[in-house]
Amino acid sequence: MAETTQRNKAIKYIELSLGGGMVDVELDREHYDMAIDKALAKYRQRSSRAVEESFMVLKLSPGENEYTLPEEVLEVRNVYRRSAGGISAAATDFEPFEAGYLNMYMLNVTRGGGLATFELYMGYREQMGKMFGANLIYTWSQVTKRLALHRYIRGDEEIIIHTYNYKPDEILLADTGSSLWIKDYALAIAKMSLGQARSKFGQLAGPQGGVQLNGADLLTQAQTELEKLEEDLKTYAEGGTPLGFIFG
Repeated sequence: MAETTQRNKAIKYIELSLGGGMVDVELDREHYDMAIDKALAKYRQRSSRAVEESFMVLKLSPGENEYTLPEEVLEVRNVYRRSAGGISAAATDFEPFEAGYLNMYMLNVTRGGGLATFELYMGYREQMGKMFGANLIYTWSQVTKRLALHRYIRGDEEIIIHTYNYKPDEILLADTGSSLWIKDYALAIAKMSLGQARSKFGQLAGPQGGVQLNGADLLTQAQTELEKLEEDLKTYAEGGTPLGFIFG
C-alpha cells in the first residue's frame, strides 16, 4: 500500500537520522508511529496545506435520512441534487452547456444569440433550483460525522456533497511541501522520547569506566527543533497559504 510505503520511508528517515545502522537506537515501531502520528496531527492543526476542497458522491437509500461520512471529512459546505426532478430513480437532468453549444454552433450557425440563449438557460436552471430544491437542507455534525438530510427520501439517487476534508496520511507524507516538515517534526519527537529514556540513566557501568549517555543533549536538541518547526508553520515556510486581508 502507498500509505505503508510512505510511512516506512518516514520511519527509515528518522532511524537513519538518529544514527541507526551505526549505533543501536532503542526505539520500537510503536515509538516511530507515535512520532509520525503526532507530527501529522500538528500539521493538520496548523497548516492550510493539510486541507483540501473536494466533491464526493453519496448514494441515498429510500426512507433513510442520516448518513455517516468518512473520518477525514472536516466540513460540509453544501449538498446538491445530482439530477433535476424529484428524488427518485426516474429523475432527469438538463445540461445547459450542451444545449448552448448545440444552439450556437450547429442549429444557428449563421445567427447570433447563442451565448444569450446559454445565459438564459443557466438563469432558468438556477431559478428552477430555487423553486424546487436543487440544494438539500441538511445538518452536519463534525464530531460524529453524521449528515442528516431534512427531506423524505423516496427512491435511490446519488447526491453531490461539497466538502472540506483532511488530506490522507499517504498524500501528506508524499507531498514535497509537507513531507520534509512532518519527517523533521517526527524526528524531533523521536529525539524527545529517546532523550527522556536515556536521561533516566546518566551513565552505564562498564569495564573501562562506563558509557556516558546523551539524554540531556537529545532533549535540548528536540526542544530547539520543535520550536523552529512550529515557527516555520507560523511563517508559512512549509508552503501553507497565508491569511488574507480582512476589511471592516
